[in-house]
Amino acid sequence: MPDVASLRDALGTEHPPAAAGFRIVSLVPSLTELVCDLGLAAHLVGRTGFCIHPRAAVATIPKMGGTKDPDFGKIRAARPTHLLVNVDENRREQIAELARTVPHVIVTHPNRPEENLDLFHLFGGLFHREREAERLAADFRAAREELRQAVAALPRERVLYLIWKNPWMTVSRATYISAMLAAAGWDTEPAASVDRYPRLPETGEEPGPLDHLLLATEPYRFTSADFPLAEARFAAPARLVDGELLSWYGSRAAAGLRYLARLRTA
Repeated sequence: MPDVASLRDALGTEHPPAAAGFRIVSLVPSLTELVCDLGLAAHLVGRTGFCIHPRAAVATIPKMGGTKDPDFGKIRAARPTHLLVNVDENRREQIAELARTVPHVIVTHPNRPEENLDLFHLFGGLFHREREAERLAADFRAAREELRQAVAALPRERVLYLIWKNPWMTVSRATYISAMLAAAGWDTEPAASVDRYPRLPETGEEPGPLDHLLLATEPYRFTSADFPLAEARFAAPARLVDGELLSWYGSRAAAGLRYLARLRTA
């Protein structure tokens, strides 16, 4: 059994291993996937409409609103013992309200790829899936080393990672996405930002010079049809990238690192 003191969430709150019959509601798509990949789908009693992976496992799990607009009534009716949330994806006041009736609120906030290892340890220990969590951790370490070797001889490049248009929005270097890209030798611009997800002006100087524009498939679903407008605005060649693989922490992180190795060496 894990040391209870070692099972701390992103706020530093200590959580005991779950008692028998635990019931989980997840308000974070990537955490829903992680729960299922740890073999815990039978304990998942609620999810958001954005929790779409793994498709077969979540198909029969009730939807309880969205990440920003959870259905409080449905969540309370499901009688969860554990609520899974994220600092970026869920609203603080809603988390606080739900914490009044849910015994254990697990707050996550990974900002670097390596923090997936802490997440695996936390969930594995909380939900008695230490062996499955260690398998995920081992695969992550292998993928991280594969990426390191793939990019070791490549020069670092400056990129602008776009997540939205009208207005244009990007990610700051304080985010998980930026840290994933940095592991592949791609440094996101702008280099300094007060906001985690800053808006960019419609006109004016680009945050460059840039080597690439990376247009993500989520949260805004960019396509190649957006390339001309983005390239004209930011004066760099555009590439379409899989937003799920680059932003979903948890069990998808290893696949994201391997995806970056392929992108960077293509």
